[in-house]
Amino acid sequence: MWLLLGANGQLGRCLRAALVARGIDHVACSRGDTDITDPVAVDGLVERVVPSVIVNAAAWTNVDAAEGREVEAEVVNRDGARIVAEAAADASATLVHVSTDYVFSGTGPGPIAESEPANPVNAYGRTKWEGEQAVRAAHPRGALVVRTAWLYSAHGRNFARTMAARALAGDAVRVIDDQHGAPTSADDLAGHIIDLVTTGVGAGTYHGTNTGAATWFGFAREIYRLLGVDPGLVSSIHASEYPARAARPAWSILGTDNTARAGVAPMRPWSEALAEALPRIVAAAGVD
Repeated sequence: MWLLLGANGQLGRCLRAALVARGIDHVACSRGDTDITDPVAVDGLVERVVPSVIVNAAAWTNVDAAEGREVEAEVVNRDGARIVAEAAADASATLVHVSTDYVFSGTGPGPIAESEPANPVNAYGRTKWEGEQAVRAAHPRGALVVRTAWLYSAHGRNFARTMAARALAGDAVRVIDDQHGAPTSADDLAGHIIDLVTTGVGAGTYHGTNTGAATWFGFAREIYRLLGVDPGLVSSIHASEYPARAARPAWSILGTDNTARAGVAPMRPWSEALAEALPRIVAAAGVD
């Protein structure tokens, strides 16, 4: 039995679909069902479900808002992560804790190794790094920390949904061209997380992104191109020209050596995943 926390988030919804598709018994809980910052609620849930695997996809993910509300973000991303990890350890359950490229400063070049020292440049990244440390301390022999980046899907607010809507409206857009990463399908990441667990990889840190690299500008142009809209409507700007409260890493390309050593296949190229996902994204956005 799997227990999924954060089931109504972007990744959580994709994980629910992937678990159903693979016939894996699971219990899916949203924040409304169980608050991960409440140890009594978490312990009670784990005692009722008796899971062999717990996936913590619950998090404070508003990067800019965290700059002024870091203590609130810590309660979820650090303290909640610790509470879940302690419950998983007590139940002898494998824990998958989802983290982020934002734990790194992202100076590049080259893929960032799993062992690279953390150096977050914003409040959100700091709280996620603190959460990682708390998870490892609480459940050292049974926790998989899976970092991802540039996540998108047909669910929730994300860059791909925004750009698809703008493209089909025929809008011209200005997009950052000096931040680099790997656009990652949340559907693909959901399958990858299941692969990591079912393959029986050991506790440790793993990076989960689609392969290849792009800038936000290149990502947007590919969305326009795939939708049959003139990519020339997408123009490039520097990050300094885009108003954002929180600093972002300029380089978010994550290395996957630990995954390769564990014998788990890499995720497919980002452009291939995007092409498959776009029809679902367009349908979910109500544009045709």
